[in-house]
This record gives sequence, structure tokens and C-alpha cells, in this order.
Amino acid sequence: MYKKIIINVADHETRVALVEDETIAELFIERKGSRDNTGNIYKGRVQRVLPGMQAAFVDIGLNQAAFIYVDDVIRENYKEIEEHFACDEDEENKALQEETQTAYQPRTENENIEDLITEGQEVLVQISKSPIGTKGARITSNISLPGRFLVLMPTSSHIGISRRIEDETERQRLKDIVAELSSNSEMGYIVRTAAEGVQSEKIAYEMGFLKNLWCNIQKKYQTAATPTLLHQELNLSLRAVRDLLIQEAEKLVIDSNKDYESVLAFLDTFNPSLKDSVDLYEGKEPIFDAYNLEGDISRALKRKVWLKSGGYVVIEHTEALVAIDVNTGRYVGKHNLEETILKTNLEAVKEIAYQIRLRDIGGIIIIDFIDMEKKSNQEKVFSALNEAFTKDRSKTHILPISEMGLIQMTRKRTRKPLTRLLCDPCPYCEGEGYIISTKTICYSIYREVLRYAADMTGSRLTLRVNPEVAEFLHGEENRLVPNLERKIGKQIVIYPDSRYHMEAFDIIESLGK
Repeated sequence: MYKKIIINVADHETRVALVEDETIAELFIERKGSRDNTGNIYKGRVQRVLPGMQAAFVDIGLNQAAFIYVDDVIRENYKEIEEHFACDEDEENKALQEETQTAYQPRTENENIEDLITEGQEVLVQISKSPIGTKGARITSNISLPGRFLVLMPTSSHIGISRRIEDETERQRLKDIVAELSSNSEMGYIVRTAAEGVQSEKIAYEMGFLKNLWCNIQKKYQTAATPTLLHQELNLSLRAVRDLLIQEAEKLVIDSNKDYESVLAFLDTFNPSLKDSVDLYEGKEPIFDAYNLEGDISRALKRKVWLKSGGYVVIEHTEALVAIDVNTGRYVGKHNLEETILKTNLEAVKEIAYQIRLRDIGGIIIIDFIDMEKKSNQEKVFSALNEAFTKDRSKTHILPISEMGLIQMTRKRTRKPLTRLLCDPCPYCEGEGYIISTKTICYSIYREVLRYAADMTGSRLTLRVNPEVAEFLHGEENRLVPNLERKIGKQIVIYPDSRYHMEAFDIIESLGK
């Protein structure tokens, strides 16, 4: 399968599409102003230590001072680190590293914040929680550097495995690989869920990548002014290079000259052999149009997705799960009913797997296929669904078709689904998916007028309603208003107002003639 990455960069947003065999498989979007600074690493200066709160304020160069709690402080002598930290693996540097291991010991239970840091001290910290409102960022001295398969923890020697990797044999395999690869290092690692089933070569490559990154941060810390941003979590374009190009895609095409140079510089540092895989798009047509991606993105926002045969799939998001329903639609088949149903279900399998991945739907998913009588046909559909999800990088777990004809599955939730990212709840139904019918609204108006008329002194009232409701009252329900006039003995004037919500109306009393 040929995979390539298409990157569209604009002033307001960056979009990254992973394309497999000319079809968009995954879409990532990062918009201006919404970039999170969690994970950024700074050289800061302690402004104030607060023993009563067991916390300290640190200037890291943001608009507000960051704060650090005592539990997030490690007993660290920064001067020793500057003088002795080792990035090379020769024996002399290993000895120096062993001499300074005490710099990375966690605090003891009885140590107070004032015993660990002092006002004016320079510190190496990482944002663990972004600023909220008037509250500054929360920071920590326990640095972590995430990759795709591993998280490097330079201030710890612990090796951990993601809890979501449940197979004990696989957990032990990964732990043995990491322990062997890091035997000459005192740094710790967390093996991420994405590492499940990954060979040791890829893990070794990423370990080297993260070590080089940490060494570069240390070198910057030694010479940088205070406060300074030492390391910023990668932007979307570079994350695509790290997570997709380096690991699985054969080509990357980007339409921004500035970001093109940035990608080349990134690869020049970490994987120069891939620089020839990066192309700058210079066509006049927008890059996503040139690769026919916009139509598929728009289609991924629809509730109903049509199949080529004439059947269709309905995708419904609820609070607890996502429900997917398969229907034959316009497809009538050529031979018998069971064959028609099987063909529709098999076609739906490919579309469902595609849509789940493109929309990045996670959590519990229930799929209601068209009922099949033959057990062999049910097994064909189940096998096809499992096969379709082998391309998915997110972890999935699929149960066989139940007696009720349902398939239950789970998929790892990694980020907001595409519909939540690109869409807002309907202002009419407020996300419910329904609004009160026009007929129901008319009958509600009827009852409300009866209540209101009892206290009226005027001879006429005006109904201000949405134009569609006004049209309905003059058309299909044209008897409603005359009957109401006879009942209350007053004239009723209907006034359409496009500013009114479909369900909103006002009853206004007037003296009339």
C-alpha cells in the first residue's frame, strides 16, 4: 500500500491528510490560537517561594508566572548538571553521569519546598498544565519527552508499560527490549500503547531520537538566558513527520515554503535519509483540491453515507456510544434476498472502517448490520470487518456478531472526532438532532392563546412567529386560526418574523378597531 502525507498550511490553520492509495485515511487539524503549550520545556527563574502553600512561582517568560508544587520538585543541583551532564557514551562521560545521579533523586517525604529551591534559582521545568484564565501554568521538574512508541523520563530510571497493553507476554517482550536497549543509561521510559507488536528496531530508533533531543535541551540550558523556551512540543507538520513519515509513509507533500524548509531541517537533524521523500507543492490549485480530498472530508461530516450499490450507512453519535446502522436503500440485488443483504453488508464493512478511521471515532461503537440468516454469511462479514481494521493505527477490539445481529467494538480514543472539531451543535435543536414539528408548534400556540385570552382587554392580538410557522398556519392548518378567533371572540393577526427561532413565538395584545 502506497502512503503519502499531504500538508496544507494557511495562516489560520494547518491540515494534514494521510493518504493511502489515493484515498484520504486520516485527517489532522491544528488551528491558530488553539495550540497547547503543555509539554514545553523552559529555563526559568524562581520568583517567590511560598512555604505556607508548599509551592513556588517561577518566571518562564509567559504573561503570568508559572507555579510548581513541592511534589513536582526534584532534588536537583543545576550547577552540577551544567558541568557534568553526559550526552556521549564514552567511559569518561559515563563516570561523570554516575557521579551526578543524585541530582535526579526524588524528594523525601519530610522535605519542604524551601529546602529544595530558593528565590532567584535557575530551574529546568516543563509545563504540565496550561494557563487557565488568570491562573498561571502548572510546571514540574520531572521532565518527560513523548515519542510515538516511548516516553523518555530523564529524571527517572523506571521502565513502565502502558496499562492498555493487556497481553502479559507482549508486556514482558517490550519491557525486555527497552531494558536491554537502555542498559547503559540511567534514564527511564514508558512504553506507549502504540508500541504493541512493534519490532525492536523501531523502538531502538525512537530511543536514540529521544536521547538526542534531551541532549540538545541540556546543551541549550547551559548557555541560554533566563527565562527561555528550550523545547517546544512539535507543531502539527513536524508531528506528522515524526509519527507518519519516519514510521510508515513513503512521501510527504507540503504547500508552504517556510514549513517545507522546517521539515527538511527537522529531518536533517534526526533522519537525513528521508529528505528526498519531501516535496514542495507549487501548483496554482489548492493542494487538497489537487489531490481530491475536500469531497471526502465533506462526506465525513454527513450523518448518512451512501454506498456505491445504492445502500447507505447512518452514523449517530450519542453521549455513551456511536451507533452505526446499515440499510439496503435503493439496492435491490439481482438474485435472492440473502445475497443482496450479504453484498450490502460487505460493502458497508469497508465504508464503516473507512469512516471510523477518517472521523477518528473512538470509544464504544455498535454496528447494526442487515440481518443475515446464514451463519456462514455472518462469519464472512465479521472476518471482513476485522480485516478492514488492520490498517487502523488505533487499537480496536471487535466482538463477533451477536444473536441480535449487532457487532460491538471499541476503538482507542485519541482526540476529538472530526465532527466535533469541525462542527458546532445545531442552534435550533442544540445538539439533540430534533426540533419540535411545525404542527406541534401551531397546536402549542393555540393552547397558549386560549390561556392568554382570558386576561385580555383588547379586541385584537398579534402572533409573531417564524415564517415557516406562519406559512403552515395559512396553509395546512388554515382552519386553526378562524376556529380560535370564534372561540375567544377576538381578531388574530399573524406576523412572520425571520428573526424568530422555529419554536419561538410571541402573543401581543392590541386594541384594534
